[in-house]
Amino acid sequence: MSGGPLDGVRVVDLTHALAGPYATMLLADLGADVLKVESPTGDLARGAGPYPAGDTVRAFGGYFQSVNRGKRSIVLDLKTAEGTAALRGLAADADVLVENFTHGVMDRLGLSYESLSADNPGLVYAAVRGFGDARSGRSPYLEWPAFDVVVQAMAGLMGVTGTEDGEPIKVGPGIGDIYPGTMLALGVTSALYEARGTALGQFVDVAMYDAILALCERIVYQHTYTGAVPRPEGNRHPLLSPFDVLPARDGWVAIAAPADNRWRTLCELIDRPDLGADPGLATNLLRVARRVEVFDALAEWTTSRSKAEILDRLGGRVPVGAVRDAAEITADPHVAARDMVIQLEHPGVDGTLGVAGQPLKFSRTPARPDRRAPLLDEHGDDVRDGLAHQRSAFGTDRVAS
Repeated sequence: MSGGPLDGVRVVDLTHALAGPYATMLLADLGADVLKVESPTGDLARGAGPYPAGDTVRAFGGYFQSVNRGKRSIVLDLKTAEGTAALRGLAADADVLVENFTHGVMDRLGLSYESLSADNPGLVYAAVRGFGDARSGRSPYLEWPAFDVVVQAMAGLMGVTGTEDGEPIKVGPGIGDIYPGTMLALGVTSALYEARGTALGQFVDVAMYDAILALCERIVYQHTYTGAVPRPEGNRHPLLSPFDVLPARDGWVAIAAPADNRWRTLCELIDRPDLGADPGLATNLLRVARRVEVFDALAEWTTSRSKAEILDRLGGRVPVGAVRDAAEITADPHVAARDMVIQLEHPGVDGTLGVAGQPLKFSRTPARPDRRAPLLDEHGDDVRDGLAHQRSAFGTDRVAS
């Protein structure tokens, strides 16, 4: 893909699983040339599925396709001198290198940031791992491996997610990976912007723990400002009312009207002007103190109506949305209008299959991912030929030093 805002940026992608590949997927969507460097057995996510019916190739499943679309692939065995020399050659000609190995792995391979940036001072070297890199601050958990669920637990997300009297609940999407990956992409683009003036790259480090803690910013100020320790409160908000998920006749709807004027409008629309006129419910703070009463009043109105009836009455007047499943989302005209499900080819099946689209929209340099994820080593021969030409032009010592 070309023409996006990062057109011309060359990225060497050493990532695997989800957090790192999501970051480099964002860069690829934005037009960067992302070369995915894989071990001889490939990224483990290739085998994670799900596979579509009739897939006779099984080169990868939906998981891998979703976060590796638009990339190229080369196999390098970094446990060999040949593999590390090839990687060094790629990094010498790149703008960005991204990795999410366990802390210290690249250093032990002789491919540290310091080593690669000595060859290429303009290189932006980016890393995402559970607890960060010692260069930015030595965490006591530095050597601990991490997954989404672990970070959700440690950084506060699960501590405020769940019912008031229930067990902690993991957030459904892999947000412990995806949000750190998003933050890393922002860090990379920021470092690239800074390097335009200095011609110098730098080390960009995101800890998954840090990113999710930043996402949970509310619990920090609640605790430091008031001494409270926030706990799970179901679907209600501790500081806003109404801000609820309410039962409908055929499912659930979310209604959020904490602004006082929205509250009065909501009361008129549900034929309860008495609530809007009640001085004890006139402000958000007052409604928070009586939020059970507010919830019950709204639920009395929503329970006897379908989701469609509720949306027809409230839609466009107060913030409201039905709780939807994937089938309803993919059929939503908003999703079609905004290209938020894109169709990509999939090896082994006829036609195309959908994955989530790119929410970043640009008026002049559109980000429109249109290439499937790569087969393992699909572009390896071309890249190796390029490295051979590089060695011929600059000498073996520069590439393999």
